Amino acid sequence: MKWILAKDRSEMGPLVAVAAAKRLMAAIERHGHANLVVATGASQFEVLAALVQQTQVDWQRVHGFHLDEYVGVSPDHPASFCRYLRERFVSQVPLASFHYLRGDQPVTTSLESANAALRDRRIDVALVGIGENGHLAFNDPPADFETDSPYLLVPLDDKCRQQQVGEGWFGGLEEVPKQAISMSIQQILRAETIFCSVPDRQKAPAVRDTLEQSISPAFPASILRTHGNTWLILDQASAQLLAPGTLATQSNREALDVSLL
Repeated sequence: MKWILAKDRSEMGPLVAVAAAKRLMAAIERHGHANLVVATGASQFEVLAALVQQTQVDWQRVHGFHLDEYVGVSPDHPASFCRYLRERFVSQVPLASFHYLRGDQPVTTSLESANAALRDRRIDVALVGIGENGHLAFNDPPADFETDSPYLLVPLDDKCRQQQVGEGWFGGLEEVPKQAISMSIQQILRAETIFCSVPDRQKAPAVRDTLEQSISPAFPASILRTHGNTWLILDQASAQLLAPGTLATQSNREALDVSLL
């Protein structure tokens, strides 16, 4: 894993979007199409807003996949990630296809459909974030580092659920589902390139743990350090708890561009 530091969210979004667009175009050139995993949440607002402006991408050759979704939430619920992705991404570009996770269907039905759609398929780019509890997708600590299926049913811990309230998706903790369908850790690591965007002060402890703690299910996002083509993009606020020695390991912007050629 490599990481770089942006000034703030407004700089982070275009930085990630341009890099992701270059990687998608390279995949289309090599394979005739590209496969993209898309995350949701507050960390992705600026990323997706900038990504849909990348008109140089032949979006009709891009297939999209959904990272995670609450169990029991309909696609029209204000907190639904189906709704989030439909409004902020899928309706904005002419994708070849997009594979939603349906939280309002029986879990077994959603899992079977999602696993069938993704199993044995190459993923060129994955856009992800890190939760306040260090989760990757909805894999809360202690995360399952072993399950090999593309998607799994996971419990949501109280810190994760409280984050959803704090970000305004739900009116109170009692409204937040206790389970979700999540892309597995092993499936995320299969992506050829991972862009992990982590802005804001409240994510600083999770960022510190990701980079400075041992690689462990107790710190789910720490597993990204085992992936040679992961780019962790931080802003000044989310990086403020990093030790001087960690700050010295930052990669430069030119390295990000060179890696995508």
